[in-house]
Amino acid sequence: MRRLLLLGIGLLLTACAARTPLPLIPPILATPLPVTLQIQREQAGEQRFWWLVLQAEGPALRWSLLDQLGVPLARQLWQDGAWRADGLLPPNGEALELFAALLFALTPSDALASSYTPATWQLLADGQRRLTPHWLISYRAPLDFTLNQAHDLSYRVHVLSNQEIP
Repeated sequence: MRRLLLLGIGLLLTACAARTPLPLIPPILATPLPVTLQIQREQAGEQRFWWLVLQAEGPALRWSLLDQLGVPLARQLWQDGAWRADGLLPPNGEALELFAALLFALTPSDALASSYTPATWQLLADGQRRLTPHWLISYRAPLDFTLNQAHDLSYRVHVLSNQEIP
């Protein structure tokens, strides 16, 4: 009984430690930068709307996640294959996972094989993509898609045109 309990705790900790993989090389994105994305987060019937500004800064990518009032929720730089805090905001694990999934979703299909380890992703027959450990990406258009994650969490993502940017 004790061994089963320890095994269960070990598996739970392993599952919690699973992180969304990052590209092996600097990503090729399906859109020119800078870009502003609207993100509709939905979980358990609750919706939140966010904006994400993604811009190139030399070899780095700057990610700025804002709420509807323009208050920063997360700011990160992706450089040399790793995340680095940008500013004084506290760590935001959900935002890092979302940013990693967005890197994958914004990578063109023909660049996935050179950007990601083969065991971490799949292209599905219906045009969807799967990224380990728990992301399913469904596209309506190249820059209009939904990221679905376990626990009934989803993010509807689309690019904002210049007229839509507040």
